[in-house]
Amino acid sequence: MALPSSVRFEVLAEDPESRARAGLLHTPHGAVATPAFVAVATKATIKALPVWLWREVGVQMVVANTYHLILAPGPERVASAGSLHSWASIPVPILTDSGGFQAFSLGVAFGRTTSKVGGREPQQVPASGEAPPATITDEGVVFRSYKDGSRILLTPERSIAVQHALGADCIVALDECTAPNAPYDYQKRAMERTHRWLVASLTAHERLAGETERRLGWRPALYGVVQGGRYEDLRRASARFVGSQSVDGVAIGGSFDASDIAGAVRWVVEELPPQKPRHLLGIGEPQDLRTAIREGVDTFDCVQPTRLARHGIAYGPAFERLNLRNARFRDDPLPLNPACRCLTCRRGLSRSYLAHLVREREMVAATYLTIHNLVALTTFVAEERQRILVRAGISL
Repeated sequence: MALPSSVRFEVLAEDPESRARAGLLHTPHGAVATPAFVAVATKATIKALPVWLWREVGVQMVVANTYHLILAPGPERVASAGSLHSWASIPVPILTDSGGFQAFSLGVAFGRTTSKVGGREPQQVPASGEAPPATITDEGVVFRSYKDGSRILLTPERSIAVQHALGADCIVALDECTAPNAPYDYQKRAMERTHRWLVASLTAHERLAGETERRLGWRPALYGVVQGGRYEDLRRASARFVGSQSVDGVAIGGSFDASDIAGAVRWVVEELPPQKPRHLLGIGEPQDLRTAIREGVDTFDCVQPTRLARHGIAYGPAFERLNLRNARFRDDPLPLNPACRCLTCRRGLSRSYLAHLVREREMVAATYLTIHNLVALTTFVAEERQRILVRAGISL
């Protein structure tokens, strides 16, 4: 029997009109009010945003990338400084992923215009004639470092050991992420492999938890991953298996069409234990977040708000995408969104000025737009949470 983690999830309210719920995810580094958008801090930083602004923009929690942190600075260097929190002065709870998405993006998806959610813009830039840098076997994932070409074998046990060394509040078992259009037989094999890896991850986690608690003062929460692609029988079977294991939370993998999100999430949620937190991996479109929340998801992460900012795109009213490279913004005196209360809009920075910074490739443009986009998305999710509380007749 696994010993309890230092993370505890509390359901405060349930929406009488949907599966949505509001809760608190209590972690060693503070409580996260759910539903919550988890910002992506791939290499222990939110791109273009200083850590002292994270709470200002509404960030309650971040997700860091195990694969990239293995390559640099290396888990040993982080562990020698204590944890990601102490090493990078991170002020919020941290979830570390497993490396499973990199196995997908650098493996079967490498060089293809595909993503793990069909019907959404691809996350992978096509390559020309290169061999995939990642190969999946039953043992784990073999990566080729993009830095020096060295070989890295990421097994379930190694992934867990790295995440313990990084000192995250919540960690994720290694899984095999698949493309939405992968055939049924392959989805089933990938799901079964993900389940075997979860069992191995749990064993490694239980072995390391005591040592991590002595070193850092807390035990991380382990999330198992549900896979199964677009197939209801596989999704439900995976959810039942993961939910039956001694995991502290459940992560729902992608690999479905955008139009299928409501159904794919519902199949999973209906099979899961209600007391465990649910995290949806890699979903960031506002309409998808609303759908996921109403189907009972507690947290979700996506690179979209920060990636759009780095490409000169900001959220306008009603989440219209404002591409500031377009000529129509060169003389536009309005703020990005007249109703927005982010620092960028409150300081009166006009679309015209921001378009100038984007066109001139000034580095600060990404910071201004990242502040705005994250405030827009975290505010949107906070309003969804408040709606749940009101419908449940709860005032906090």
